[in-house]
Amino acid sequence: MKINGRFLIFVLILIGLTTLMKIQFGADMSWSGFSPVIAIALFSGMIIRQKSMSFLLPLIALLVSDGVIHLLYKAGEFDYPGLYHGQWKVYLILLSATLIGWLLKARKYGSILAGVIAAPTVFFLISNFAVWMGSEGNLYSKDFNGLINCYVAAIPFYRNALISTIVFLPAILFMYNVLVHRKTALLVRYEA
Repeated sequence: MKINGRFLIFVLILIGLTTLMKIQFGADMSWSGFSPVIAIALFSGMIIRQKSMSFLLPLIALLVSDGVIHLLYKAGEFDYPGLYHGQWKVYLILLSATLIGWLLKARKYGSILAGVIAAPTVFFLISNFAVWMGSEGNLYSKDFNGLINCYVAAIPFYRNALISTIVFLPAILFMYNVLVHRKTALLVRYEA
């Protein structure tokens, strides 16, 4: 993958946007989950040709934003830590959006729409299944009702992840085309 100055600026903007959104909305439970990270992971799978490299952008954006939040937490300026035990599971589940991006690409509006719906939905289903499995019966009973209760409790997070992906994926695609390829377009007919 060719990394030029414009692409590097684009990446820094995405990292900054992720950090800003997590700082702005992360501590407010009604907005929790409103972040561009799923859109970035989906974008990476859609655009970056080298599959191993497509995982790096979402992981770097998430790690940097979590690191900044952790520093703010340590300074008493944020309500919860950015880095915590078991966080690697969230990072791993996030990469399911990159895999979805590999399958869909951003060459048709239908692909973009399918990605916008599929990526946060898959993240919601897998991450909350993991929460239910890891709760050891403390939060949710280890039966079908407990699983359903876990999913129902997470609907506000899903709603925010879905809305943020609807907002951020087209914006990221457009910004990528403008900054990197100097074209005003949403669809991608070329790869980085």
